[in-house]
Amino acid sequence: MSTPVLEKVSLKSVQSPKRKLSLTGRRSASLSVLFLIFAIGFRGRATLPLDRSSLTGFQESLNSLSAWIDNNRDSNPFFTTFVNVVRNSIEWLVNFLQHGISQSGDTRLIPQIGWLGVVVIIGCVVFAISNLRMALFAVSGFVVLGLLGFWQESMDTLVLTMAAVLLSLIIGIPLGVLAGLFPKFENFLTPALDFAQVMPTFVYLTPVTLFFLIGPASATIVTLIYAVPPALRITAVAIKEVPWSSVEAAVSMGSTRWQALRKVQLPQAKRTIVVGVNQTIMAALSMVTIAALIDAPGLGQVVVRALESLDVGRSFQAGLGIVILAVVLDRSTTAAASKVNSGNVQKVTRRSRKTIFTALGVIALLGTLTSRIFSWAGAFPGNGFLGARISTGVNNYVNWFQMHFVSITNDITDVVSYGLINPMQTLLTQSPWFIMGLAFVGLGWIFGGKRLAAISTFCVLAIVGTGLWSDTMVTLASTLVAAIITVALGILVGTWIGRNRKADRWIRPILDAGQVLPAFVYLVPFLGLFGATRFTAIMAAVVYAAPASIKLMADGIRGVPATIIEAATAAGSSPWQMIIKVQIPSARRALALATNQGIIYVLAMIVVGGLVGAGGLGYLVVAGFSQENLKGKGLAAGLAIVLLGIMLDRITQAIAHKSSKGLSSAAH
Repeated sequence: MSTPVLEKVSLKSVQSPKRKLSLTGRRSASLSVLFLIFAIGFRGRATLPLDRSSLTGFQESLNSLSAWIDNNRDSNPFFTTFVNVVRNSIEWLVNFLQHGISQSGDTRLIPQIGWLGVVVIIGCVVFAISNLRMALFAVSGFVVLGLLGFWQESMDTLVLTMAAVLLSLIIGIPLGVLAGLFPKFENFLTPALDFAQVMPTFVYLTPVTLFFLIGPASATIVTLIYAVPPALRITAVAIKEVPWSSVEAAVSMGSTRWQALRKVQLPQAKRTIVVGVNQTIMAALSMVTIAALIDAPGLGQVVVRALESLDVGRSFQAGLGIVILAVVLDRSTTAAASKVNSGNVQKVTRRSRKTIFTALGVIALLGTLTSRIFSWAGAFPGNGFLGARISTGVNNYVNWFQMHFVSITNDITDVVSYGLINPMQTLLTQSPWFIMGLAFVGLGWIFGGKRLAAISTFCVLAIVGTGLWSDTMVTLASTLVAAIITVALGILVGTWIGRNRKADRWIRPILDAGQVLPAFVYLVPFLGLFGATRFTAIMAAVVYAAPASIKLMADGIRGVPATIIEAATAAGSSPWQMIIKVQIPSARRALALATNQGIIYVLAMIVVGGLVGAGGLGYLVVAGFSQENLKGKGLAAGLAIVLLGIMLDRITQAIAHKSSKGLSSAAH
């Protein structure tokens, strides 16, 4: 007798949102039709093209600002008392760490701690925070870095990551604690944190180098900006998750608020804060590799030079080093978080812990002394024979593949280019700017009301003001094509693993690993297969963004209420009908979130794709680094990327919110 009731409730919850959103759907369809009519009717008019060598008045003013900063860097009080002090302090920290483990000093031809000392210290630290298995894994990973022939470059990358993470935690954890304690302070920080996380990583580079010059200091600062939000936000969540009853109990027993924080809230929040440390490390490593574009030493610089010379083998070799370093850091800190969560730390007595730490300290000291005394333990032996073999093998394979499958790769590139990329780019770049602008404003008004329409209006006019409207449309075209493919993959694969637990167990670890890898790594295989083209950047963006979209969609499919599934099954739905008519419609909020994250990830990667022929705003940002007369244009391109990212993010977030609201009203 319960089946009809379940079916009635479920049908209402699935069908009602369609009626609720029908007005929005009609408005969206009408806007799309009007856009196509006017875009075709006014094609080629008011497209605001700008030659790459030409500069607008706004871009000239940015060039003048850059020149003024260079001329007054050593005399203006703002620079002498703040900017230069910050830069010099960070450079001192980085140089200190570099002389410790990666580069020679004034009195030694090798670092203060040789490779053996570093490996032993890493093994001891990882053993102390996790377990023996992870310690052996970390040691093996670092040894492989040396065998690849990139020991010094790997240590330079590790140094910059360590410096940025240290500063990020010093800033992020205290601010996160305050944000967790005081909601008003959290609300004050939220817009800045949203801005920092939405903005593509490429965009940080130009304004920071404008003030702090290129080099390790600027690389550390841009990494710090990118890595602080995870530390801050996760710490705030950890503090807020501590039961208030525990705090009240401590206060009632005579503890002050400071004592309650120190003895109750922080210890109980420790487990989540460790997760925040993991996320901070991974964010820092991802940004450090991209910071190679502003002369940051390390593996990222090897990748950049290899990409510029189209040396796929060497770029793959360096990319493999980045992957190994990322996996070791990720797995080690994840194991540390699991150890804290399982409570194993508390099972060891204080005396036993002291004995273990003393033994680890002695082992680390012996390893360090050995690396200082013996030359074989100081400089990594050999010439990276493993890396040379890998590089040669990859280049041989790429040459063989291109020779035998060039027709296939060309056909794939042509199909996507002529079927998707070119039509999309032609539509966007040949449409009048005011037609495109009205389309963005219309979307904002339909899904977010007057406020979002106003934000969209501001972003459109500001992009026009940068003088780079046409280049923005080129970037948007590639972003939309990559986003379409990403969302399609998210729906197909996400629905599959959301319905199949066995598939989820096999595929989810691959998705997790994919989210760990820095953005640069994704360019390498596609560069070898398809060369330096827009298609390479788009496919790299799809692979970079797909894991987030797939996981969100899978979680949405799995989160469909059991009552709806039971009712549809009782009504005789086939598996295909269950997917199309029940699960995907019920998970449309997850689909909207997957679209939002897909677009943001894709935009970040498409901009990086400026290195391999993507063109658009990414190319102009890179040109701003290399050509002094185009620095203002590079700054304007960075601003245009930010404005485009904010607009796309806000609109897709509004769509997700409207979907969630529709589902909530239907459930009631």
